[in-house]
Amino acid sequence: MSLLDLGTALLRKMDAERAHEMAIAGLRYLPLGAQKDDPILRTRVAGLGLPNPVGLAAGLDKNAVAIRGLAGLGFGFVECGSVTPRPQTGNPRPRLFRLEEDRAVINRMGFNNDGLDAFADRLAHRPPGVVVGANLGANKDADDRIADYETGLRRLGGLADYLTVNVSSPNTPGLRGLQTVEALEPLLARIQGARPVDRPVFLKIAPDLSDADIGRIVEASLQYGLDGLIVSNTTLDRPDTLRSAHAGEAGGLSGAALKDRARRALAAAAEAADGRLPLIAVGGIADGAEAYARIRAGASAVQIYSALVFEGPGLVRRIKADLIARLKADGFSTAGEAVGTAR
Repeated sequence: MSLLDLGTALLRKMDAERAHEMAIAGLRYLPLGAQKDDPILRTRVAGLGLPNPVGLAAGLDKNAVAIRGLAGLGFGFVECGSVTPRPQTGNPRPRLFRLEEDRAVINRMGFNNDGLDAFADRLAHRPPGVVVGANLGANKDADDRIADYETGLRRLGGLADYLTVNVSSPNTPGLRGLQTVEALEPLLARIQGARPVDRPVFLKIAPDLSDADIGRIVEASLQYGLDGLIVSNTTLDRPDTLRSAHAGEAGGLSGAALKDRARRALAAAAEAADGRLPLIAVGGIADGAEAYARIRAGASAVQIYSALVFEGPGLVRRIKADLIARLKADGFSTAGEAVGTAR
């Protein structure tokens, strides 16, 4: 067992949020490393050249303090946040729960973060050569939540490699309402007006939407010039298969229990986009087989987070090794060539 895996085992004996804080503290001092990815893993997403298609989902490094260490784990890109214009403490503790028996997590963090100014300062001093995304949220007490996204886009447009508008967190009351047909066009129109001209902007959507609603989001995203969708966020659903005593906790469910919903949402988005809009898949991805399946289903890249809790930081390199083997076995010369080939 490596030192990193041993550390993971010890962290799983702690309270979930305390373990998360300790993990971030440790990752701040992990070296970046110099190992290069196999060229077969190269892919492009909305003009971003990625050394490999395995990214970190938002939520782990909310305050952009551990980019170097996270990149050192082997990620092809790292998404930090969610960040709101003003600092906020989030919801009362406890608000993060491991569902050990289900290899899943429930969180109701509530966009706890240090705010946009601290986040921007850290991005300004981030290590070179790492593709970094900024996941934007809105303050809970904002009178105009769309204005909060406009503020984030303008403040971070020259600092992050891409920006994600997160309107799908279930832990800020009313936020998911921005995905409705009535709210979506005003949101996207204002995003279009505030976005940087030289950075991709993605929209992160919920897995609980109907196929028809996902189709409408795809068409509206194309109409207003968004560069891609991240599919998907956590779910409010509670599958009957959950066994953990924490299964009834309020919040967003992620991990293995999200896999089927995330797969369905990706399939709906890929069908509607038909190659016109890049997709990034997230939700229930815990091995190379699932990562490869999502890529072949239409995702240009994938993101992981909850699986790291159960599989440890070595998961990133294991997924990449499995992807290399599968790509070679199927005759692809790069990961980008495999995108959508199973549709």
